[in-house]
Amino acid sequence: MGFRLALVQPVAHRPPDDERNVSDALGQVSYAASQGAEVVAFPETYPGPWRTPMTFDPTEAMAAAAGEHGVTIQFGTLEAIPDEPDAAYNVLKLIGPNGTINGVYRRTHPPGPWIYAGGVWDFDYRVGNEYPVFESEHGIVGLAMCSEAFMPEVTRALALRGAEIIFMPAGIDKKKLWDAWRNLIWARATENLAVVITTQNLFDESERGLAMVAYPEEVVFEADGPGTFLIDVDLTRIRELREQLDGPKSSEEYGAKPGVLTQWQRPEMQDKVYPAVTRT
Repeated sequence: MGFRLALVQPVAHRPPDDERNVSDALGQVSYAASQGAEVVAFPETYPGPWRTPMTFDPTEAMAAAAGEHGVTIQFGTLEAIPDEPDAAYNVLKLIGPNGTINGVYRRTHPPGPWIYAGGVWDFDYRVGNEYPVFESEHGIVGLAMCSEAFMPEVTRALALRGAEIIFMPAGIDKKKLWDAWRNLIWARATENLAVVITTQNLFDESERGLAMVAYPEEVVFEADGPGTFLIDVDLTRIRELREQLDGPKSSEEYGAKPGVLTQWQRPEMQDKVYPAVTRT
């Protein structure tokens, strides 16, 4: 079982011109659909907005595009908090091919609020507290975001809830973190027996992007420049890995450990994984 993915790594418009990203995104959806894409994935907070108070909401336009073209769209935006004009959740939304919102993920880590204070982003970041997964026409989907790649608990929570496909879109140029970030995206796929998909915003073509599709056993696609990339994603192998158990000779057949979500788990140890931590 599989699907054709359009992975978009755009040259984004910075605030205060970020509303221009909406028309660009709609054009990218139209192009992707014309190339046979069934799923279109965008970066963190793309097409926006990137700051509060929010001056636009792309959700209605993205939902209309999904319905018009019959595609699933994963995109990023902010979600306003009533009576707090400077506060927002950083969210990912999943819209189905009928134009309805199938899922919303509110970023959970780190606690903040410092990570979005000033710079390209500027809002009073608030954390979410849930790890929802969503049924789709193509498999069970989990959503995570950007540097949550450094928190393996996030994607593990999604995988333990059944997520086979994890979208983990990111923000901007990774600079000295690029190599570590790439390794972590693949690691999240390997340890969770999932397909992990990421991309990021570029602000000009000189920046180094990180668009990737990682399977547990291999990275099947990566690009560091701008573009809309078409990748045929197949879930057959990860489902096989999830159905098998680990054994002394499993490394002869598999490039990742089967059984890590079932056979390897020790529920009685969960309370011992984290020692009590006192924050100052």
